[in-house]
Amino acid sequence: RKTMITQSSITETHDNWGRGHIEPFWTQESFKYLNYQYKPFNNLDDLTKWKKYGYWPDKDHYGGLLYDMTKAHQPSWSAKIIKWFEDTFNVTNVGTSYYKMQTCHYLPTHGDTYELYRKIFDCDLEDCFRVIVFLEDWKSGHISEVDGNPITNWKAGDYIFWNSNTLHMAGNMGIEDRYTLQLTGHRV
Repeated sequence: RKTMITQSSITETHDNWGRGHIEPFWTQESFKYLNYQYKPFNNLDDLTKWKKYGYWPDKDHYGGLLYDMTKAHQPSWSAKIIKWFEDTFNVTNVGTSYYKMQTCHYLPTHGDTYELYRKIFDCDLEDCFRVIVFLEDWKSGHISEVDGNPITNWKAGDYIFWNSNTLHMAGNMGIEDRYTLQLTGHRV
């Protein structure tokens, strides 16, 4: 059985990151009602730095809620987006993580370590590659940033990508939840 890949384009590239668009083939119901859960941020160096600078000194967590590839039930279109990611960026061993960022949650500037991913797939940090797909149109107060470049006004299906531990951040200062899909792989 042949899987048809939705039309996709890379619209902007820089040294360590880029942007593109894939025509959405998902519904809001397929990701909004997943059983999202909090998982602790695992980069202790960044946590220490953030607390030093005064980010949320009275809270014990950062970021948002996750629904990742370890969950038995995945949206019906997960295999299709994984195939798109593999084919478009020449990556393997794809991990998915649906991400729900609620009002007043943010993830300050950081570089990913991919600690668990690298342990599972025995790969180097330099080979790791990430795509963030915006599952809905941009809403007031939602922001992303990659390598010092702010990203707003996105449409459902827009995506950003980066190599290795490129610095990035995300935040929701709006009144509606912010939904994204994080895809991780490593270069073949």
